[in-house]
Order: sequence, then structure tokens, then C-alpha cells
Amino acid sequence: MAWTIDSTHSEITFSVRHLMISNVSGRFEKFTGEVDFNEADPTQSSVSVEISTDSINTREAQRDGHLKSPDFFDSANFPLITFKSTRVEKLGEAEGKIYGDLTIRGVTHEVVLKAEYAGQNTIWGRTSAGFSATARINRKDWGLNWNQALESGGILVGEEIKINIDLELVKVEAPEAATVA
Repeated sequence: MAWTIDSTHSEITFSVRHLMISNVSGRFEKFTGEVDFNEADPTQSSVSVEISTDSINTREAQRDGHLKSPDFFDSANFPLITFKSTRVEKLGEAEGKIYGDLTIRGVTHEVVLKAEYAGQNTIWGRTSAGFSATARINRKDWGLNWNQALESGGILVGEEIKINIDLELVKVEAPEAATVA
């Protein structure tokens, strides 16, 4: 069954070590995607998401500008981050892993999302489902190499990125078949 992401009730966030002593978080404000969620057999499900790199928001305009620059996402040349699932593994009644290809700056690597299904509800004739997922990636694997050495030793920006995804999906209702008179 086809589902679409309700971006007003969803978020894609991340965090990274800063100065080796704290975490800085951010989010992407614009993303779209579709999910083919097979309720009877979740392993037959699929996910496809596109994220606008220009929509990054870390609550600091100068840092956001740097992240959009060629030092990081190079938003002018690589406007989208994409994720396309390759398989889904069911681990429990509401848990699973989603394997897929994550493309950043034209570089693609497999990532594994640990996913949790939160269930479904219907209001005003619209059925929604909730999912959460997490992953950890090394930004250097995608060519996000910029860094600055610290005077006291260490680096300014950590390599490990923690990704958190909370999605509310809306079921795409099949159009009613037209009757022939």
C-alpha cells in the first residue's frame, strides 16, 4: 500500500560533536518521500526519500551557510540527499532494519536504519502511520571532509553523525473505479 510523508508532522534531524566536547544538532526543513508499506509482510516494504540540502537549519545562519558550501553539502551542485531502500528486515512485532542507499554529494553508500513502527490511527477519513528510525554514519564516507584543528588538540567537527527520523505517513487511497453507464 502506498503512503506519502506528512512533512508537517515529520522531522529529519542530526547531531554531531562540536569542539569534541558537546553536540550540535540540526534539521532539514524540506523533504519528500514515499513508502510502500506492506502491513502483512513488512519485509516487502520500500522507502524513497529526497531531502533538500539547502533546507538545513542548525539555528545559526553563518554555520548553515558553511554547511551549504562546497566544504560540506555543496547545495548549488548537489541539491538533494536521497535514500532508497534495498531491503527491510523484521526483527520483532514493531522493530526492524531498513537497508538502503544513501546518496550525498553524488556518493552512495549503504546505511542501515534501525526502525520502529508506532502504529496507525484514522481521523477525518485519513489514515496515518508513525515510524521512527535512527542511524550513525561517518560523514567522511560521503566526502564531507572539512575540519579545523583545535589549539588544544583534536578537531572542530566530529566525524560521526547521528541521524534521527520521525515520520508520520498518510495512506494514499486508491481512486475509485469509474462505473460505465
